[in-house]
Amino acid sequence: MTTAAHSPRVGVLGLGAMGLPMAGHLLSAHGTLHLTGRRPERAAELVSAGATWHKTPRELAAASDAVLVMLPDLPELEAVLGGEDGLLAGAGELLIMVGSTVSPTGLRELADRLAAETDGRVRVVDSPVSGGEDGAKAGTLSIMLGGPDDDVATAASILNTCGRPVHLGPLGAGEVAKACNQMIVSSTILALGEASVLAERSGIDLDVLWDLLGGGYAGSNLLESRREKLVSGDDSPSGVAKYMVKDLTFAADVASATGTNTVLLPTLRAAFDELVDAGLGERDIAVTRRFIADR
Repeated sequence: MTTAAHSPRVGVLGLGAMGLPMAGHLLSAHGTLHLTGRRPERAAELVSAGATWHKTPRELAAASDAVLVMLPDLPELEAVLGGEDGLLAGAGELLIMVGSTVSPTGLRELADRLAAETDGRVRVVDSPVSGGEDGAKAGTLSIMLGGPDDDVATAASILNTCGRPVHLGPLGAGEVAKACNQMIVSSTILALGEASVLAERSGIDLDVLWDLLGGGYAGSNLLESRREKLVSGDDSPSGVAKYMVKDLTFAADVASATGTNTVLLPTLRAAFDELVDAGLGERDIAVTRRFIADR
């Protein structure tokens, strides 16, 4: 456990589009940082700036009191937990901050299992983020925390350099909030794609249109971040569209668990399933413009 006199040793596992810039902020704030991942070359600049690279998750856990995990989903986390080189093999008292978008139910089951297997030494909080790669680089992410008060307080003190952490409730609450977030993001980007095609085919300049509508009720952070892509048709990846299928599936699980008969959610899931089946899943979410145009 950490105390006021003992600043937690922080580790990051997963240096993708979100994890890498978040690691940069953590290094700047804490002075030291421990890293591992599949591609050590991605950590070169951070290591030059003072971070320590570890060859295995076991080594990372042994050097850390708290580890931020930025992997796509729980199966990827499970893959680095067990075995002789896994996180659990090197863990003493360890707080795992799950920054990925995962199933709230699956996360709670994982946390219960880890607590039982380690006599409570390994604890879990959920800390999914919103704001995209732009927000990760700027340190302005919305960070959705779920878990016990003490562990969440530790996570918040670590992650506040990456954005705004807010404690939303017990373990899994952060993931429920992220599922709600993704429902809004998916519906908005689908509407923006459809509107772009309708306007373009009606002879309206998209740059002029989004400049105008962005100042009204249609304006949003998502429009601001994806406006150039929607106008130019460049859907090179930042946040890839295929992950929306996973996220909307988790939202559907929450709807089922809460007895909520949703209207938009089934349509959104079907649309993004179709988009991925069309071979567009590896593109940025702004690919909704191309998806609608090709339909």
